Amino acid sequence: MAVLRGVGIGQGVATGPVLHMAEAAPAPEDVPSTVGADAERTRVQEAIAAVTAELNRRAEAAGGAARDVLEAQAMIAEDPTLADEVEERISAGSTAEWAVHDAFAGFRASLEAVGGYLGERAADLDDIAQRVIARLRGVAAPGVPDPDHPFVLVARDLAPADTALLDLDKVLALVTTDGGPTSHTAILAREKGIVAVVGAAEAAGVPDGGTVIVDAASGTVTTEPAPEEIARAAARAADRRAADTAPPTPGALADGTPIALLANLGKPGDAVDAVARGAEGVGLFRTEFLFLSASQAPTVTAQRDAYRELLSAFPGRKVVVRVLDAGADKPLPFLNDAHEENPALGLRGLRALRASEDILREQLTALAEADAETEADLWVMAPMVATVEETAYFTALAREYGLRTAGIMVEVPSSALLADRLLAHADFASIGTNDLTQYTMAADRLLGSVASFQDPWHPAVLRLVAEVGRAGAALGKPVGVCGEAAADPLLAVVLVGLGVGSLSMAPAALSDVRRTLSLHTLDQARRIAEAALAADDAASARAAAQAAG
Repeated sequence: MAVLRGVGIGQGVATGPVLHMAEAAPAPEDVPSTVGADAERTRVQEAIAAVTAELNRRAEAAGGAARDVLEAQAMIAEDPTLADEVEERISAGSTAEWAVHDAFAGFRASLEAVGGYLGERAADLDDIAQRVIARLRGVAAPGVPDPDHPFVLVARDLAPADTALLDLDKVLALVTTDGGPTSHTAILAREKGIVAVVGAAEAAGVPDGGTVIVDAASGTVTTEPAPEEIARAAARAADRRAADTAPPTPGALADGTPIALLANLGKPGDAVDAVARGAEGVGLFRTEFLFLSASQAPTVTAQRDAYRELLSAFPGRKVVVRVLDAGADKPLPFLNDAHEENPALGLRGLRALRASEDILREQLTALAEADAETEADLWVMAPMVATVEETAYFTALAREYGLRTAGIMVEVPSSALLADRLLAHADFASIGTNDLTQYTMAADRLLGSVASFQDPWHPAVLRLVAEVGRAGAALGKPVGVCGEAAADPLLAVVLVGLGVGSLSMAPAALSDVRRTLSLHTLDQARRIAEAALAADDAASARAAAQAAG
């Protein structure tokens, strides 16, 4: 028996035989076409169209964050620059297979050189190229195996198209050798409630058919487990299933301290699942879905109808709506599509909205109208607030439109360090741990080469969370977390110990977080948080919290 270590996603445990992800097919050779340029041109057009249709079909079926990722891949597949590169090679006498392979490889290198969001998207090109080439060859694209029995999937990492439509009746658990807690694979696994351990490098050596226990709670993969280990894992899995089917209760610590458990939602239709899973409200509603696929800003009427649908699903409950967070990885042609050398540090969030204030005013108008027609407790917040002046500007503007509760997202160190001064103006603060980690660690959250720095367990990030928690307590202002960190059950306990009063996450994570919070008192949460703060790095902070718990 061996114990392999990685980072667990959630608290699940599963046992089963291993199957490895199929490797990519060998690259095509650069040989002259035997059928002529016109025939090759037709072949590649049909193949790209088929792959694009398949990606869009998977996006529609997947929904949620997976849908966004897959739709982005479909757009890349049809990129006109790529099409021109493929055409150039076919005109020079290449086969369609080689033209796609070489054009995509060249485009990939260009994106990697740019870095940032585009650099991260370079990895998606490999998956798209493989799918197009497989279609040209008339073979199945490399991807998830499809045996006639349940299995534990081991892969280097998963392409978004594969993660989005995993057959959860067969895939008992997911183990990746690459990636971290905020990778696409981890985020999608958390959203779907898949038992997962990521970054377990040694898992590559586990043979197909070998039985393993995947324990997300401890971040371990146990190979060749003893019968008694398998029995204990099965009992734990059964207990979790029973807990998941029990009627959900409000979030609370063992001593009765209430901790509101809220949902992160991307569109109004997601509300049904959130309510069914026991969400006490919405801690982050992303309004970008109305804007990202549009060539111009949606009308006030269109926005009002969408917000009304959302608010109607939560009568009497808190619903926190984030105004448009465009920029960086979400440029919009009518707002901020100008090239920036480092868009993550550029005109994004509230900065972009102030530069086009009419869009912000229309959004606040629509929110106010929807609020007047429904019974939810609407809170609005601005993204990427960095200064006291920005806070005062947004809260004053929100109140001008009659919106009662206006707050800010804490995503940059300046707003965390000055939280007491910002909260003198704002009604509440919501900490976006994904961006706060990015800016604290100077590590682009979308850049794979620095993924190891993108860990919200880092004591530097936790110290900033503690600053906001103290400021909120001193001023009597609510402080919540709506980043991926809130979905990590043990980290959720730490956040509560740092002064956070509400946690917002993907609905699938609510059950695990609710259960873990119920096992700790507030004093215990504070002690666990202190242990994590005393560590030197993210890994030791996680280990210290586990030991203190």
